[in-house]
Order: sequence, then structure tokens, then C-alpha cells
Amino acid sequence: MPIAEAPEVYDRARKLRHIDLVGVHLHIGSQITEVAPYQAAIRKTLGLVKTLRGRGHDMRTFDLGGGMGIIYDRERPRTAREFASAILPLLHGQELKLLLEPGRFIVGNAGVLLTRVIYVKPAARKTFVIVDAGMNDLIRPTLYGAYHAIVPLRERENRGTKRRIDVVGPICESADFLAKDRLMALPRAGRCLAVRSVGAYCFAMSSNYNSRGRAAEVLVDGKQWHVIRRRESYADLVRGETIPPGVAGSGRGRRG
Repeated sequence: MPIAEAPEVYDRARKLRHIDLVGVHLHIGSQITEVAPYQAAIRKTLGLVKTLRGRGHDMRTFDLGGGMGIIYDRERPRTAREFASAILPLLHGQELKLLLEPGRFIVGNAGVLLTRVIYVKPAARKTFVIVDAGMNDLIRPTLYGAYHAIVPLRERENRGTKRRIDVVGPICESADFLAKDRLMALPRAGRCLAVRSVGAYCFAMSSNYNSRGRAAEVLVDGKQWHVIRRRESYADLVRGETIPPGVAGSGRGRRG
């Protein structure tokens, strides 16, 4: 809500029996790689806290939200230590419990989506690389143009001549792509590619669209690896479905 309207909202909420507003929460955006925007937002929100306390509201928590950036391409985000050094002095002595939501900052760069090249299709204007992962596995590029680096698993395969290609999935949709007009070495059919920096949103946003089972999740710990979520099967897709009596082709369940 507009910060100027917040005091009136808090005043109204105080009259409601089942609502107890005890803090403030801000979110200024996503993929922020500098600390200055957070510093500005904290100073402005602390002004609101002072106003609310002056009106008798018990302010105990300060939720700074998330949005801290990670490396998708060539970004240079601040480290956790740099971030803490910049914001903690502003909150010192405010008697507020600091809350954060740094999910992507923690796990975003820890995850990759592995996919295998099915077919390479040259066309008049561009080359398509069709892979076995699709928009149901990683919808961010389709949904809002998110960039994810795509590299071959074998480093030597990344040294070939670079060309402009589209990396697309096997679903019959114009939106089924992982990258468009990407400059990269042309992979061969059967080779595996790693779609990087998907640790925060890939599986969480995946679906069974087009009757596709979701991928397995594998945890890599040093030289060890563990399957922590098995690949979904056809049986998983239909497990929750039932056929009402009288609908099945055999006619069983009909009343004579």
C-alpha cells in the first residue's frame, strides 16, 4: 500500500478484535544486486515505524522481504556479509526483530536443470536445438523472459564455433522454449546441457502440463549424490482420478 496511507490502515486495524499488527513489511523488487536501494527503503520505512509508534502502535518486527540478486549471467551481486554490513547499522537500536526472505539468494545458484538434446533442426533463419526439458519444467523464460545460462556438461564441447540458436522443448507450443537467439556452441543430439541458476524456482513452478511427469531431484554432496525426489510416472499422473459408475465402457455401475 502507499506508505502515506499506512497509518490510517493501522489505526483501523487496531479496532478489529482478531487482527494484531505488530510490524512492517516491505518489498522493493527482485534481482537487486546493490545495497543502496535497500538502505533507502529502510530509512523511509523506519520513518513509518516512528510515526506508528507515535500513534501508540506496538512495532516489534521489521520484514525486509527478499529480492537480493544472484548470478544469472554477468551480474555482480553483493555478498551476504556486504549486505549485512550495509543494513544492520540502520536498524541498530530500533528494538525491532529483523525478518528476511532470502530463499533465492541462498539456493538459486545451487541448482541446475539437466536436459538432453533430442534433435538439432537447422532452418533458413535460425537453428533450433530441441531438448527433452520443456516449459512445464522451467516456465520462467516463457512467463517473463527470465535468462538462464545454458552450458554443455563437457567443457570441451563449449569451445566450438558460436552461433545463434533457440533452445526449445518437445511440447507443441510456441511458448515452449528455454532460450531464444542464444549465442552458444551447437550441441549434438544425445548430449546433455545444464540450465543454470534454477535452484529457487524451477521445480517449485513446474507442472504436469501436456501430461508430462516432473523430473527427479538429485542432491549432490561433494562426490556423493542422492535422489531426493524420484521421477514421476504415468501412474503418478492418474493416481487421484476416478471413473464414476456408469461412465466406464463396460457399463458396470448402471442401474437397470
